[in-house]
Amino acid sequence: MRILEEILQYNKQFVADKKYEEYTTTKFPNKKMVILTCMDTRLVELLPRALNFRNGDVKIVKNAGALIMHPFGSIMRSILVAVYQLQAEEVAIIGHYDCGMNGMKPDGMLEEMKRRGVSDDMLNTLNYSGIDVKEWLHGFEDVKESVAHSVEIVKNHPLMPKDVPVHGLVIDPATGRLDRIVDGYEIS
Repeated sequence: MRILEEILQYNKQFVADKKYEEYTTTKFPNKKMVILTCMDTRLVELLPRALNFRNGDVKIVKNAGALIMHPFGSIMRSILVAVYQLQAEEVAIIGHYDCGMNGMKPDGMLEEMKRRGVSDDMLNTLNYSGIDVKEWLHGFEDVKESVAHSVEIVKNHPLMPKDVPVHGLVIDPATGRLDRIVDGYEIS
């Protein structure tokens, strides 16, 4: 069975059995926080449990590496929507140790793209159009520095209210231990 068919089959039974009832909540986060974290599979259940979050407690935005690559990209927009429209009063950037983006070099991904049909002409067109594909695909060298950098982008964003604490944390994907990198309550 293909993955989509398996999902749809399970979902049909999930709805029929009314298993959704235990997850009923509102669109507003109970704990008034929005979190940007990594899409790593090890964090799907570990992160909420290690932080004592249940369904409805926080808004969670995920991407590769918990990186904010552009101050006016979709990640920052999501954080601003959470603050201005969905009652989030605090922001947390949570990276993790042993992240696939740590030390990631774009050359391997570019080679795989070419192998799967992306032409050199397409990559050249993107580069000539002002998109530095290598830089766009580049990871980070130090997760703590990366988290601190994303905190600074959020904290200093011209549209972010100055009274919103922005925290930076790193989680261990093996144990769930959190290390505080930036305490958003401290005034700098």
